[in-house]
Amino acid sequence: MDPLSSISAIAASGMRAQGERLKVVAENVANADSTGSTPGADPYRRKTLAFEELVDRAIGASMVKVEQIGRDDSPFARVHDPAHPAADDKGMVKMPNVNPILEMSNMREASRSYEANMNMFEAGRDMRNQMIDLLR
Repeated sequence: MDPLSSISAIAASGMRAQGERLKVVAENVANADSTGSTPGADPYRRKTLAFEELVDRAIGASMVKVEQIGRDDSPFARVHDPAHPAADDKGMVKMPNVNPILEMSNMREASRSYEANMNMFEAGRDMRNQMIDLLR
């Protein structure tokens, strides 16, 4: 594969990975207040994402892909709310271990990484178009 085509493949792998990251962040934010529905039940547990390097021998380049989507095992916060349906016998409700500030930070970083990969994709396309123009 020619170098200009490999630029597109590498940038596309980065955009796919960051898109998956944004999806996980969106799910975490959407469930930031999702508690259990029965007394003492566990609430939503924050999801995490791990990337890994993927070597594509066909194009001779290192790319990125999502290795796994895991769960954050940090403890749940507990709040006193005896009227809540998920309250235990002491009136304590387990709250999700989602930190909205951390999720917004992750969202911003994923968005910037996606944008950088998109710029690389466009730069490769522009270089390809310039080469075609030279050949005319």
